[in-house]
Amino acid sequence: MIPALVLTAGLATRLRPLALVRAKAAMPVAGEALVRRILRQLHAQGIQDAVLNLHHLPHTIAREVGDGSDLGMRVRFSWELPVLGSAGGPRQALPLLGTHTFLIVNGDTLTDVDITAFVEAHRSTGALVTMAVVPNTEPDKYGSVLVDERGIVKGFSGRGTAASRTLGSFHFVGLQVADAAAFATVAPGEVAESFRSVYPELMRTRPGSVRAFATEASFLDIGTPADYLQTTLRLAGGDDGRLRGARTRIDPTARVIDSVLWDDVTVGAGAFLRGCVVTDGVRVPDGTSWTGMMVRRADSPLEAGEHCVGDDLAIAAIESSQRPIARRQDP
Repeated sequence: MIPALVLTAGLATRLRPLALVRAKAAMPVAGEALVRRILRQLHAQGIQDAVLNLHHLPHTIAREVGDGSDLGMRVRFSWELPVLGSAGGPRQALPLLGTHTFLIVNGDTLTDVDITAFVEAHRSTGALVTMAVVPNTEPDKYGSVLVDERGIVKGFSGRGTAASRTLGSFHFVGLQVADAAAFATVAPGEVAESFRSVYPELMRTRPGSVRAFATEASFLDIGTPADYLQTTLRLAGGDDGRLRGARTRIDPTARVIDSVLWDDVTVGAGAFLRGCVVTDGVRVPDGTSWTGMMVRRADSPLEAGEHCVGDDLAIAAIESSQRPIARRQDP
């Protein structure tokens, strides 16, 4: 089976302030770091070699994966400074990938695409890039891949556009098969984006070189804090133990409902949490009540929308329409 490049270098700006604490791929999803879930899924379909590109908070990813041996894989790292983008990253990693054809896997989605069938479809068409897609049933949330009746990608459209609602509009589920030649125009170390420049240029100069693999596969997204919480709760399946990180302590008088607690979290006496994400090392003060909040230690400047609680905590609403609530509970 071909190797895989897992894209884990991104800044995860849509996941801030959570992404100030861990890189997106290192965030726990129902008891396991997202990147480990992705690698386990790849291994289950026969992939034994993976490269992860690193930039933002790289140590949080490396400590979760190591060399991959406990997953039955060989894992190596492609370092980026600055972050090189969705085309520059693959170009930088080519010497480590070492083969003509490889998978590119987004580090923020989980999907059950049949990889064997996917690779075979790619090889049968002579394409340079093949993208796994499903019908776009949420065009106001996701941008679209525009595909003709032959399976050739004709363009891309942003979310909420008229083109995203047309027949032949598909949602990209974060998995590609690519040939090294697709990135031939990108210089080593160059910042370049696949969907903004490299793929449109391929479509113009080599018609039919970018294709789509239409599938009925499922996918789960953690692109935003709300998506992250929803996906984690869904995969936990009602098992609260899978929502609790290592060394978590919850006072017997506290109540924690539908909330994700990362490592070294302490929930104080009489505290109440519902629909929250509490990040590493936070101590939830006694008697406080939070609903729909992200909570972190205030050890870096506040992000837009964050508010201080006491001297050492920062909170922000998971949904931007919510307003933070931090109050003492009534007796």
